[in-house]
Amino acid sequence: MSVDVTLLEMNAQAPVKAPASPWRLAMRRFVNNRLAFMGLIILIFMFLLSFVGPLLSPYSLDDITIADKNLAPNKDHWLGTDKLGRDILLRVMLAGQISLRVGIIATSISVTIGVVLGALAGFYRKAVDTIIMRIADIFMSLPTLPILIILGAVLSDLKVDSGDRIYFLMLIIGVLGWTGVSRLVRGQILSLRETEFMQATEALGLRDRRKIFRHLLPNVVPIIIVWATLGVAGAILYESALSYLGIGVVPPTPSWGNMISAANNMIDFRKRPWLWIPPGMCILITVVAINLIGEGLRDALDPKMKK
Repeated sequence: MSVDVTLLEMNAQAPVKAPASPWRLAMRRFVNNRLAFMGLIILIFMFLLSFVGPLLSPYSLDDITIADKNLAPNKDHWLGTDKLGRDILLRVMLAGQISLRVGIIATSISVTIGVVLGALAGFYRKAVDTIIMRIADIFMSLPTLPILIILGAVLSDLKVDSGDRIYFLMLIIGVLGWTGVSRLVRGQILSLRETEFMQATEALGLRDRRKIFRHLLPNVVPIIIVWATLGVAGAILYESALSYLGIGVVPPTPSWGNMISAANNMIDFRKRPWLWIPPGMCILITVVAINLIGEGLRDALDPKMKK
């Protein structure tokens, strides 16, 4: 009997371990996903290469040495030089800043517009839902890449400065890409609106703004994060395609797309692969890494994926 009492006292004195939060469990599942974690490491490396690497380079963007033009990779220029004698490695790193910045900011614009409109459509329903979703249908019926090409050509005709074109490009890609996330948010809020905790907010008489931004949208954050992650990859591809066609980011500002377009003849394509392979590989590696992260986040944040 005394032994049982002692065991009960020891169990009572033992600290109770608090259950892990849903976010901590999700992060644990994400870290255990090897492909997703590898994608995160690659993406961090690309950010360091793009934003820290230029600070360590002995060259600058304005260094033009005609005598060193079209040099193959060597000890002084690890990735060779272009037709103006500029260091390819430095230009690849600076181009990464442009491409990553365009991807992140354009996706942020899309997410902001899509989340607000999707939340309003799902919460108010009826006429508001009809108007917003019909506008979304119109945007979805537009061919995105041809529209971007047309708008890029307009910017070229208006002779918009190379530095300012980047911001117009971010805005255009962002405004054209909000429909996907708005439909996801609308669908989730339509289902959450009928739950018991929303009935409690009705009984408490809370304002609509508080219901949407304090109670509904926090429950949609996982879906928004996954969509935004994959949206960054799409925005980078759009920017690269436009820059390759010469209507996105234009020289002298480097981007991965316009660096590839520099190899625009058969001689450069076959005999000077260092002009186009490094930026092409950067696009491939970055987009694959972002997609791996997006897939990993989807599996980690989806409660149905628990093993």
